[in-house]
Amino acid sequence: MNIKDLKYLVALADYGHFGNAANACFVSQPALSMQIKKLEETLGVKLLERNNKSVMLTEQGAVIADRARLILSQVDEVKEIAKSAKDPFSGELRLGIIPTIAPYLLPHIMPQLTKDYSKIAFYLIEGQTADLTEKLRQGKLHAAIMALPVHDKSLNSQELFEEEFLLAVSKDHALAKLKKVRNTDLIETNILLLEEGHCLRDQALSFCHHVKANEAQNFRGTSLETLRYMVAAEVGITLMPKLACLSDKRVVYVPFVPPKPIRKIALFWRSTSTRTILLKDIAKKIKFVIRAKAGIHSK
Repeated sequence: MNIKDLKYLVALADYGHFGNAANACFVSQPALSMQIKKLEETLGVKLLERNNKSVMLTEQGAVIADRARLILSQVDEVKEIAKSAKDPFSGELRLGIIPTIAPYLLPHIMPQLTKDYSKIAFYLIEGQTADLTEKLRQGKLHAAIMALPVHDKSLNSQELFEEEFLLAVSKDHALAKLKKVRNTDLIETNILLLEEGHCLRDQALSFCHHVKANEAQNFRGTSLETLRYMVAAEVGITLMPKLACLSDKRVVYVPFVPPKPIRKIALFWRSTSTRTILLKDIAKKIKFVIRAKAGIHSK
């Protein structure tokens, strides 16, 4: 058994198909299949259930594949330790970010980060919180920018900034005339929310319950931009994070009276990561940039 065998098994777990797994590992399908059979013989257990079209891991195969992911992640960390010893501010950095932040935060921070960390090759991966958290655990990401809280004891975090929510309404809506919104103004109103899976949906739902507002049942958005267009079309009203409050003549953003609804954004990484020095430095840089360029309160 060797590291390549473990990579092949994990690839099969990810793709569920010999051809796709072989392509991902840059080997021929027969070569991959042969190595997996040898691995089964070495371990003395059946790892896969095979048919002509797909492949599925057995119960034992799934457990071994999960352990293989951990081993491969640790192998990568050994390599990173060696690299970091030479220069902790070099190499590649796979950074995840949730979609309700990505298009609004990245334009502010990436020009400065790529300038200040010229030896770092940044790879940006957008995804929802559950997906990014799993990728962090598996070692597929070095770090991720997500909203607090994230309940995972294996991760460390550094809070970056607090972002207030504003009420987005069409320019002709009655609430557009207000200078500030009170919670009582939203009692029994219907608020457009994102679809399941977005942490912002959970935060907005919690706020709706607090102010006795309701979720609009006839629509759920796939993105903040979709919600903005629906508001502009006078279909409804929604909560919009400050960074996402882009100029639109058809939409008015009304702030709330204190205490304002907010979300907290943080940088997360594995507690065992060898890139901690770099990631803490990047967190400081992001806080500085967001305070200077976007006028958001950083921690």
